[in-house]
Amino acid sequence: MIFARWRARRDARALIDHLHGEIVAAARRPALYVDCGVPDTMDGRFEMMALHGDLLLRRLTELGAAHLAQDLVDRLFEGFDDSLREMAISDVGVVKRMTKFASAYYGRSGAYGPALEAGDETALAAALARNALRVEGVPEAALRLARRALATWALLAAIPRASLESPSFRYPVPETSP
Repeated sequence: MIFARWRARRDARALIDHLHGEIVAAARRPALYVDCGVPDTMDGRFEMMALHGDLLLRRLTELGAAHLAQDLVDRLFEGFDDSLREMAISDVGVVKRMTKFASAYYGRSGAYGPALEAGDETALAAALARNALRVEGVPEAALRLARRALATWALLAAIPRASLESPSFRYPVPETSP
């Protein structure tokens, strides 16, 4: 009985680590930085982690896997914390930055959600331009990024829960160029 619980927790942690790794890989795809104009900086990478994490978390929540989504949010922030500590930021500095990250993450989620749900490319591009590209207006790069995010959202929407909870899950890549 004790070993079964331990094994289940270990398997759950392995799944969360796998999903986190898939989000990281998706957020680091060169097309985001080369084709879509996202700055290849710490802020730019945070923005892509927030976007790709939010897409997967929305899908998990849609499928009734809220507990899994919460564990994944915790793992995302654990990754942010680890990154800050690797940069030799002090404990006090990490706490301050983590508070800012949390606020920024949930702000992005609130800004992207309605546009994603409505399939509104223009609204999503405006939010991505403001947050990820840090520009005014809606440049073509923001539209490409929005198209890519909406295509990814559509691909995720077609993936059943069992596939998302499988160690063979791979974060989908839109086939069309942005």
